[in-house]
Amino acid sequence: MSDVILAFNCGSSSLKFTLFRLQAHAAPAVLAHGAVETTPDSPRFHAVDNTGTVLADCTWSQPDHTDKTAPFSLGPLFKWIESHLDGGKVVAVGHRVVHGGPDFIAPVRITPDILAQLEKLTPFAPLHQTVTLAPIKVIARERPDLPQIACFDTGFHHTMPPLAKLLPLPRRYDQAGVRRYGFHGLSYAYISSRLREIDPKLAQGRTIVAHLGSGASLCALKNGQSIETTMGFSALDGLMMGTRCGALDPGVLLYMMQEEGAGWHTIVDILYHQSGLLGVSGLAADMRSLREQAKASTPQAANAREALNLFAYRVVQEIGALTAILQGLDGLVFTAGIGENDAALRAEVCTALHWVGVRLDAEANQRHAPIISTPDSSVIIRVEPTNEELMICKDVISTLDLLAKASPA
Repeated sequence: MSDVILAFNCGSSSLKFTLFRLQAHAAPAVLAHGAVETTPDSPRFHAVDNTGTVLADCTWSQPDHTDKTAPFSLGPLFKWIESHLDGGKVVAVGHRVVHGGPDFIAPVRITPDILAQLEKLTPFAPLHQTVTLAPIKVIARERPDLPQIACFDTGFHHTMPPLAKLLPLPRRYDQAGVRRYGFHGLSYAYISSRLREIDPKLAQGRTIVAHLGSGASLCALKNGQSIETTMGFSALDGLMMGTRCGALDPGVLLYMMQEEGAGWHTIVDILYHQSGLLGVSGLAADMRSLREQAKASTPQAANAREALNLFAYRVVQEIGALTAILQGLDGLVFTAGIGENDAALRAEVCTALHWVGVRLDAEANQRHAPIISTPDSSVIIRVEPTNEELMICKDVISTLDLLAKASPA
């Protein structure tokens, strides 16, 4: 019999999940992970165990719901989970919530009042907040007695100094909560905790973590705490991304409005869905695809190469800025899909950082070794997989104090 925690990481059309078994004298163990495709026309469920063996891959019917903010059911998922637990049960659910605003800086158990407060933050992240709150509403409707914990992507950055959070706008905006928050906090919290385990000295130093995926940002850590990050008020800020523009002169938006008559929906679509690697290349948002297309002898290959070069340029540019804020650099950690798997990108970035004392071990970089810097490098360069779902699980445990009730390992 097992008590388990269900960790959710919600995207625009899919709900990734990981199922963790609680163990009294050991770390939580992964039982399964997968995704629920929540699109109404083709809802699908896929799950594998911790060895990668497929446990489920099927579609299921969805009943109609009047609540359009939570128009799907998770009943089939819970039934499947319970059928695989040999009498065990799901004792709590943790959710990645994109925005915690100025007040939610630590995980919190969700109540109707808390949910109402989180919904009020939707204008701060209109494309993300509603999506991440949807499964909370579904479970509250279908499993009202099941404890749910909100874990905030913005929470890790509350340690940034007040000046780093301030935007150069009239004071009324800051008073309304319009300030720099930072995102990818669960990933950075995991990497910070991981560094304390594998490299305690570096964990106490000046480190930049590069979370590079379809969404991308950097975080400057000093003694394991966030003191600056490239994303600010929204997840549009900072680095160039798969389909998002990153930092952009606001005058470009004024141009779109004046010369093209672009309204809110058009601008949102351009900045969130048509820009970044996709926009510059005109080909793809996926780094792997662009790497292949850049090798081709086609007119589009030049655009693919330019998109790749601009992505690396922006990473180097922002690392330089964060290094200045840190007043030096002891370590650089690459994580997330691109950071962990794209050796060419890492090589390009590290070569450009030669001036700060970075020395890359080319062979170690090609095999994605945990340390890819040479012994004489002034900066330790690491490649470390992130694990947001494990961070969610740990937050649930600490919030509900579940370990005392866990079964032995």
